[in-house]
Amino acid sequence: MKNRNPYVAGVFYDGEKELLKKQISWCFLHKVGPGALPNGIVKNEREVISLISPHAGYVYSGPVAAHGYYYISREPKPEVVVIIGPNHTGIGAGVAVWCEGEWLTPLGRVEVDTELAYMLVREGVAEKDETAHMYEHSIEVQIPFLQFIYQNNFKILPICMLIQDYETSYELGRTLAKLLSNRSALMIASTDFSHYVPYSEAYKKDSLAIEYIIKMDAKSLEKIIIKEDISMCGPGPVMTILEASKNLGARECKRLCYATSGDTSGPKNEVVGYGSFVIIK
Repeated sequence: MKNRNPYVAGVFYDGEKELLKKQISWCFLHKVGPGALPNGIVKNEREVISLISPHAGYVYSGPVAAHGYYYISREPKPEVVVIIGPNHTGIGAGVAVWCEGEWLTPLGRVEVDTELAYMLVREGVAEKDETAHMYEHSIEVQIPFLQFIYQNNFKILPICMLIQDYETSYELGRTLAKLLSNRSALMIASTDFSHYVPYSEAYKKDSLAIEYIIKMDAKSLEKIIIKEDISMCGPGPVMTILEASKNLGARECKRLCYATSGDTSGPKNEVVGYGSFVIIK
């Protein structure tokens, strides 16, 4: 059984426990963030099926990500969180699942749902492959936020997508819906939007992609990304959870926040776009 040590602690987010807690609190209280810290469950039942969340350094995308985590913090905790991220490194299988052990961050350890992982592998839509995950940040950066709101008593299913076309996403999404139909589960699609473009261009292009995310139209999302050359890095995870969520009875996708690195921490001549969305039943 192999544990996954943090790769971007001290780089994308603070590497020391108490400082990381302060940094996450800063994300929630930032002017672009929700403006309040999570303060407990206010709903008796879960309505969120999926979350779309960014994955840059916390000083850039953390305030946007905090909107989604604040929203889900008000609901009962799921038993398992399926985190699907794009593969930035080019290493490993087309759709790679980490199947065993625990993932470590400065906030502690989170157990992988081994049973669910091997069920997914047996369905033939993903492979057991740890190499794709070793140096990838898109899944890792979601976990401290989850630990901040849920502590550590939940399980995760990490899925890293190198192949991100609609057909692959469709099959993975339908399979996840089948496996999660009787589970207390949350899915997270980890993605950033436009990369290193002028501020106004990011807002303009990303709004085209967001239109189809809100409509939960994965096929049209792929088409507009290609047509308009939108440099979104996680279309596969997003299309996957759109398909899975619809199969699990989703009725609405809500946009909670869209902003860029130019809004949170950086200059506006070259920005990266970030979005936070929840899909609810």
